[in-house]
Amino acid sequence: MATPEPGLNSEIGLNRVQPSLAHTSRFALVGGALLLVTYALCWIIVPSEGILLRQLWFLPSIGVIGAIIANASGTGGGVVFVPVFNVMHDLRVMDLDPLRVTAVSMGIQAFGMSVGALRWTDRLYHQREPAPLETQTCTRDYWLVCGLVLTFSVPTLLATQRLFTFDGQEILLSYKIFSIVLGITLLIATWTFNRDIHERAQLEPIDIAVLTLIAIPGGAITALFSVGIGELVAFYLFMRHYPILLSVGSACVISAVTVATGFIWHVDAGTVNWEVVLLAAPGAMLGAFLARPIALWLGPLKLKTLGALWIIGSALYLLWLNW
Repeated sequence: MATPEPGLNSEIGLNRVQPSLAHTSRFALVGGALLLVTYALCWIIVPSEGILLRQLWFLPSIGVIGAIIANASGTGGGVVFVPVFNVMHDLRVMDLDPLRVTAVSMGIQAFGMSVGALRWTDRLYHQREPAPLETQTCTRDYWLVCGLVLTFSVPTLLATQRLFTFDGQEILLSYKIFSIVLGITLLIATWTFNRDIHERAQLEPIDIAVLTLIAIPGGAITALFSVGIGELVAFYLFMRHYPILLSVGSACVISAVTVATGFIWHVDAGTVNWEVVLLAAPGAMLGAFLARPIALWLGPLKLKTLGALWIIGSALYLLWLNW
């Protein structure tokens, strides 16, 4: 019987997690329980109006839809909540100015993206055998992406919230034009040179450099619109043809930590409409729980295509809305 090379299995164990026969999901269950306790405490502590809660009865369904899209693609719930809440403002359903839209979007995502981050990270430690042209995600790369981007995005977000005032309309216009270009580029890459090649197995130095550069503007944009950093990270890793788990999972972790940090400032500033957060958050947590199996069922090709189409469509709509 052939004996394995010394050190080979230990080296693999450091970088890759083999499929687990006993998938208990303890990490996601414990984290989810803590989020539910936090949500229950919010109901007890924060002020809310019963009349307004009854008027906004439809918000849980918006939370479900937004979280499924956000956590299946890694782009963050702001790509759904910002356009939807802008429409509701224009229709006089809710009286939320842009700053309050950002506040409630961050609050909802703090719950929804956290569940998504827990679910994807749980998957990291219970990976299955990859399909043809796919590859397993390296645990070290997953946490390297998360740690590297958060090191720069969170301080940038905090500084932007506290030190700078920007023309929100001009920045939103520029960002959405950039999103359209990015989405079209992703569609082209997905259906041409990335379609029939094997996924990349390990981060390269160029990726580390680009992710560092992405983190800074991503943090600033997220401070203004509650969306940006997750979208940029997910789309870059998609473009570079990394596995879904690395691309979407790390983007969800980064988005969750970034928006939760940014939400603290809004709570302190008193810009949070808690009725919206309290109603939409449960739907967001449910949608986030469902998102991972939906993403894996779709597969890389369909997921990238649908993600790109959503970003392009929502960007075009926001541009039309602001026109």
